[in-house]
Amino acid sequence: MIEALNQLSDAQRHQALRRWQVLAPHLQDGVPLTRAAAEADIALRTAQRWLHRYHASGLAGLARTPRTPNGRRTDPRLVAVIEKMALRKPRSSLASITRRAAEHAAKEGLPPVSYTTVREIVAGLGPAILTLAHDGPVAFRDTFELVHRRRASGPNAMWQCDHTELDIHIVNSDGRPVRPWLTVVLDDHSRAVPGYTVTVGAPSAINTSLALRQAIWTKADPAWPMSGLPDVLYADHGSDFISDHLTQVGIGLKFQIVHSAAGRPQGRGKIERLFGTINTELLADLPGHLVHGRPATAPILTLAQLDAAVHRFITVTYHQRVHSEIGVTPTRSWIADGWLPRMPESLEELDLLLVTVAKPRLVQRDGISFQGLRYMHPTLAAYVKEPVVIRYDPRDITEIRVFHKGQFLCKAVSPEHATDTFSLKDIQAARRAYRKRLREQINERITVADYLPPFVDPAPPPEPQAPPTRRLRAYYED
Repeated sequence: MIEALNQLSDAQRHQALRRWQVLAPHLQDGVPLTRAAAEADIALRTAQRWLHRYHASGLAGLARTPRTPNGRRTDPRLVAVIEKMALRKPRSSLASITRRAAEHAAKEGLPPVSYTTVREIVAGLGPAILTLAHDGPVAFRDTFELVHRRRASGPNAMWQCDHTELDIHIVNSDGRPVRPWLTVVLDDHSRAVPGYTVTVGAPSAINTSLALRQAIWTKADPAWPMSGLPDVLYADHGSDFISDHLTQVGIGLKFQIVHSAAGRPQGRGKIERLFGTINTELLADLPGHLVHGRPATAPILTLAQLDAAVHRFITVTYHQRVHSEIGVTPTRSWIADGWLPRMPESLEELDLLLVTVAKPRLVQRDGISFQGLRYMHPTLAAYVKEPVVIRYDPRDITEIRVFHKGQFLCKAVSPEHATDTFSLKDIQAARRAYRKRLREQINERITVADYLPPFVDPAPPPEPQAPPTRRLRAYYED
């Protein structure tokens, strides 16, 4: 009886205990069962049935046992047919299975089954086997396979990096509402965020590099101590994560890049949870928050204002509260007992590997041409007509670094914009604006031309016609 009681669920145990409390006055104090049932507002016949089951099976007998779908009323051959139809692909409705089972029962001379019986038989198969049969091994794996939730051994042992499109609209530089992207670097051990970027436009290798730059280098904010180089960077198979640029960064900074299995999002659950926290806790209170794909309020935030809000939420709120899985705050977990993270030699070396982009060029007599700009430096005089490699920072292309056969030559500047700072995006935006203005001029001229009267060629003068010739008439008498 004890073994049978241990096999019951919590709900069945509570149910058996409640029924025993109805029978207790009769069993322990000798109160007539009629009065005990009346005081508990239970039918006497029900109390008698409970008492009989208690004497037969003890406390476990008072629990309601689920009906077996393939009981004595259903022929085992018909049960097998129903199960076969339920597991067949594509999925059939219960009503369809019931009709086909009735036809099979009439053909074989078996007792028919009801819709309720068919439903119990199909439910008895279990959701796992139904998912595998109808949705395939991928859906079964993502729902029912056991997942090992590992945690890195210490801070900076493993970082995760991923992107998400935020559920908010902000105002772009041209006044249009746009939906920004968030790139986050997450420390696997402490759940702290060493770095992030908020950008407009699809994720790219440079956005990932900027997030890693912020994550690696020391921050000016003392409330944000996370820094250093990771041992492993864990990412998915996005184009920016498998790019040659990021591979070279990993080699140069001596950390390993590990990609998650294709189509297996379970390994990125920690960073996905952080994305959900930001979307539900931070963005829900900001103007322009999207609800079911539409902004609940008019967007008024700029990209810089949203960046400041994300920074404040991460450093002031998220890092300082106890994480439910690790039991301490991310800041306390990352600091641990005090340790020194592995750092690059200098910020310039970090920028050279992470941020700058390499392009081959040929030194001309008037300097190096790139993106419509001309870069000059006296050192380039000795390398006219020589191939070089330039490295530039997409955030500020007023200056480029020039390398010849792997050796650094100089920093060339654009003389026309030596005192300015503008990015590659600024130039691309200017080009788009220029094309837009030209297109508007074209459309304006076409519109004006539509209102002009149609051009009609003047009719050519009539061609001179020869005078008609008279034919001589011949008569029969002649």
